[in-house]
Amino acid sequence: MKYRGACHCGAIRFEAEAPQDLTVEDCNCSICKKSGYLHLLLPADKFTLIQGRGQLQTYTFNTGTAKHTFCKVCGIKAFYTPRSHPEGVSVNARCLETRPKSVSIEKFDGEHWEDNAHTLAYKSEVE
Repeated sequence: MKYRGACHCGAIRFEAEAPQDLTVEDCNCSICKKSGYLHLLLPADKFTLIQGRGQLQTYTFNTGTAKHTFCKVCGIKAFYTPRSHPEGVSVNARCLETRPKSVSIEKFDGEHWEDNAHTLAYKSEVE
C-alpha cells in the first residue's frame, strides 16, 4: 500500500510503501521518548521524498550514525535514517496522512539499544 505523509506545516512530503496492517515500534530511548516518535521501519527503496529536501535539517549525536532529519519550518521529524539500519528509513507513523487498515504498536527497549538493535535489522532488508 502507498502511504502519503508530511510534517506539520507540509513543507516536507513523502510517500512510503508498507502493508495495510502496520506494525510500528515505540522506542524508549532518550530522543524517541521525548518526541513521541512511532517507528515504521522500511527499506530505503520503499520511501520517496516528494518535496522539501531544502527544508530538512539534520541532527546527530552519540555515534553520529543516525541522521535525525526534521523540518526547519515546523520542527517535526517525519522520517530519519536510523542507527539500527542506516541503509533503511524510519518513518514517523504519526506523520502518515493516509490511514492504515490497522496499527499494532510494539515496545522496543532503546534504553538498552546495543542489546536489542539486532531485533530490528530485518525490517530494512530489500524484498
